[in-house]
Amino acid sequence: MVSFAYPHLLYLLLIIPIAVLLYFLSNSAYRKRLSKYGNLETLSQLMPDASKYKGWIKLSLQLFVVALLIIILARPRAGATEQVENTKGIEIMIALDVSNSMLASSNDDQKGVSRLDRAKFILEKLISKLNNDKVGLIVFAGEAYTQLPITSDFVSTKMFLSSIDTKMVPTQGTAIGAAISMAMNSFSPNEAMQKAIIVITDGENHEDDAINIAKNAHENGIQVDVIGLGSPKGAPIPLDANKGIYLKKNDGTPVTTILNEQMAKDIASAGGGIYVSGANSSAISDIDKQLEKLEKSDLEQVVYSSSAEQFPVFAWLALFFLILDLFILPGKNALLRKINFFSK
Repeated sequence: MVSFAYPHLLYLLLIIPIAVLLYFLSNSAYRKRLSKYGNLETLSQLMPDASKYKGWIKLSLQLFVVALLIIILARPRAGATEQVENTKGIEIMIALDVSNSMLASSNDDQKGVSRLDRAKFILEKLISKLNNDKVGLIVFAGEAYTQLPITSDFVSTKMFLSSIDTKMVPTQGTAIGAAISMAMNSFSPNEAMQKAIIVITDGENHEDDAINIAKNAHENGIQVDVIGLGSPKGAPIPLDANKGIYLKKNDGTPVTTILNEQMAKDIASAGGGIYVSGANSSAISDIDKQLEKLEKSDLEQVVYSSSAEQFPVFAWLALFFLILDLFILPGKNALLRKINFFSK
């Protein structure tokens, strides 16, 4: 079955009948002007080298070449086949904290890069290192929401990741346990598949018992790794950093958010994973090495091979008719001048 990469270009074939119509009108106008000087049959004897048919022949060849070029531009393809490949990988669910505290600086500099931006940077680099794995994305604050189900489409994952902000979850708080629980239910039912949850947060859990939930995940064969963001010294939460407006308590003092590193470490330990400080330059490679320890399982993927390009055939035909057109002169052939192929 023949298909086209750019089928809309085939509309250009409408040029062919338009060109034929214009040539017919032009030829009729020429014969009308010529008839003013006498009978056309008589005048034709005064122009023995003028051919009645070569104009149409050359036009047909030239339009045929144009049609072939249009088909080439539309990229005809044929011979699509379907094949199944087995690739090895693991499943990873990312749980990203989007509470307001993630707007605070990720380091000791009050005006430094926000924790959320640092998290996006780390996750984007980490996803780029994944190969043949599947990944999903959960955002959480006071509640947890699935942003992207488990998928092997890393392009979509990065696209969703870049669009994340703290306004996505209306309920404020930091329900790390809820995020881990949702991630556990987001994996495929394949028990042989190795699974991991990466929690990236500032560790200020206010809603549930994240440690016990992480322990439950580990008991079910799921590894829980934690990336901590923020400074143990604390940082204010900006509402409008450009104007120097920060979140304040009822008494007017700024709200300070502190990285609860011990909580993050405890969650990772209970989940059978590792804790990594997001401030370290080795954070990405450390998590990547930890994931590499998981045994890769077979992932069955259906792959559709690209159809074979057919434009070379049309290109050779176009070249052949173009060369043929060059050898056909407008006037009559000397050897055939006395022959009228269309007379009785």
